[in-house]
Amino acid sequence: MPEGHVLHRLARLHQRRYGGQPVRVGSPQGRFSEGAAAVDGRVLRRADAWGKHLFHHYEPGLVVHVHLGIYGAFSEFGLDGDGPPDPVGQVRMRMLGTDYGTDLRGPMVCEVIDEGGVAGVLDRLGPDPLRADADPEAARTRVGRSRRSIGSLLMDQSVFAGVGNIYRSEVLFRHGIDPARPGTSIDAAEFDAIWADLVALMKIGQRRGQIVVVRPEDDHGAPSYRAGRPRTYVYRRAGEACRICGSPVLTTELEGRNLFWCPSCQS
Repeated sequence: MPEGHVLHRLARLHQRRYGGQPVRVGSPQGRFSEGAAAVDGRVLRRADAWGKHLFHHYEPGLVVHVHLGIYGAFSEFGLDGDGPPDPVGQVRMRMLGTDYGTDLRGPMVCEVIDEGGVAGVLDRLGPDPLRADADPEAARTRVGRSRRSIGSLLMDQSVFAGVGNIYRSEVLFRHGIDPARPGTSIDAAEFDAIWADLVALMKIGQRRGQIVVVRPEDDHGAPSYRAGRPRTYVYRRAGEACRICGSPVLTTELEGRNLFWCPSCQS
């Protein structure tokens, strides 16, 4: 599932491509026909993101809300005198601006809501490290009062919006924190360090379009878990040697997702 930096990159891109102009919106697949008709031809006032949620705000007060889920993705194309290309596959939503178009396939959520509906979505989310208006105090309070593991809390979107499996595993490694520790055991200095690191790392991801978590001095040795991806410390490296101490990286399933950690560096 895409992590929060992906949605923020999309929001910035869509603001540049379509913001301030009328946008043609359709649903070649047909599953979003009613919603597309409601915003078709309206001016896109702004595109923004909170956590893993993308919002297209149209005049007058209509909002397309997208959550990509596991399979959702946007693909972009340029427009020329020949018009847009024929849709390929199950295109839930197609947007056409002046110079560019984009197709959305396979989202978990694609719906039209109003500003009240947006507020309802945001009420369910914790602070987003990528937002300038983020206030980590709510997350600090939730963590400090919870007996749930910090590994679980970091993936809870009502606590930390936008943090996914990679950032979860990697930020805990970077700070030597056992993912099984309860939230009540995370002191103020540890929380502040985790939050500050998430802000910094996710900003790098937003800027570069890749999750970069390994410090330059550690960026050597065994290749990444996938060609073309930056190295990670522990994510998807189960059984391999830790880049710092050489101990085998461990993995377990936590609330339906695979968690990775080093038992020595995160003791």
